[in-house]
Amino acid sequence: MKSYINLAIVAVLFASLYGPVTRELKVLGAFRSASETTSSQSNPVHPIADTIHCEDLHYYQPAGQLFTACEDSIVPRFRWFPPLVNFDGPADTKGSIHVIDPQTLKSTRLTFENFSGPFVTHGIDITEDPERADAVYIFAVNHLANPDYHPGLKDIPRARSQVELFHHVLHSGTVRHVRSIRHPLIITPNDIYAESPRSFYVTNDHRYRDGALRTVENILPAAKWSTVIHVQLDSLAAVPADTERKATVAFEHLWNANGLGHGSSREEVLLTSAAGGYMWRMRPQDDHTLSVVDEFAFDSTIDNPTYYQDPYATATDDASGYVQGGLLRGVDLEKTRTDPNGKDGVMVWYTRRKADTTPAEWETRLLFEDDGSRIRSASAALLVPLPDEQQQQQQQQQQQKKARLFVTGFVSESMIAMDVAL
Repeated sequence: MKSYINLAIVAVLFASLYGPVTRELKVLGAFRSASETTSSQSNPVHPIADTIHCEDLHYYQPAGQLFTACEDSIVPRFRWFPPLVNFDGPADTKGSIHVIDPQTLKSTRLTFENFSGPFVTHGIDITEDPERADAVYIFAVNHLANPDYHPGLKDIPRARSQVELFHHVLHSGTVRHVRSIRHPLIITPNDIYAESPRSFYVTNDHRYRDGALRTVENILPAAKWSTVIHVQLDSLAAVPADTERKATVAFEHLWNANGLGHGSSREEVLLTSAAGGYMWRMRPQDDHTLSVVDEFAFDSTIDNPTYYQDPYATATDDASGYVQGGLLRGVDLEKTRTDPNGKDGVMVWYTRRKADTTPAEWETRLLFEDDGSRIRSASAALLVPLPDEQQQQQQQQQQQKKARLFVTGFVSESMIAMDVAL
């Protein structure tokens, strides 16, 4: 009888674990072969010069420009980048903020004012200047070394990451540093959602920066230890980084909280679990907490979510939807994270609402796929509308609606762009 009971216990455990384990293996691409995949779009793929390791990307529609933060050389990221547990090199690189013309594909570096770095780039966000219609504020994660760290001190972390706030007059060539923001609740900052120049959300993608428990966080879905933090600034003056700011937990009990994005309205915050392959649509509350509206599941890791608002939408053809960039084989990241010559394939997903469905039904398809030959890694992907004349020409020829897709990654040597059918 005891053997039957043990067998029953094993059967129950197998049944309860089979689904989650199978899904996670699928998300990580454990059985996907990079050698069998190529670009899923036949249109030309255009690399954009001077866009090294631009982890995040945003389209600011009022200016018709893309904003991103990039590194200035390739090798340092593979030696110092806390999000990949790379702590071997000095944290002395000086990244840069770029604007990109989505039509000409020209990237322009902005010259810093009142800022000399270091600047180890990661997630960013942009918000309008309420006092100047021709200006924006830019929040950017900066992964600095901890000046208090010494080898052998177990309780002192090697990184002391913070958030930088910049101000930029649109179509100028400069960006001015406003202040830095540091708080004990901001531990492993990944991405930012800006509500205003004084209010933003930031994800902690892990609780632990390194060590055995960091490994547990990476592989165990039950390790829901990451958080979303809300930060309120009391001052936009150049005050010390650890002053004139308040921080509270906006959402917790997440596995590998990662990207944040703006949805279809100001009442919609997008949040992803990178390792879990989930995106949630969230609603901000009056107390700055976030509540889940619904959930979308994807078949790969995903990162920074974006929303495409179709300016040519009709009652019967609305291509508005959500875009996600992720890894073809996230399972390989542990062995490629320190290798400048490694290869990390990509998958880009596009989710749009099915026409005439109430309540809403959604369909997701693979928009772009590459084995790492055209681009290494994808942490952000977004769509930009084609110019009116191109759209009109397509309509006259009764062609499928198109937009311009941009893909960039945390270890990509350059961003890429291509026109895709929606």
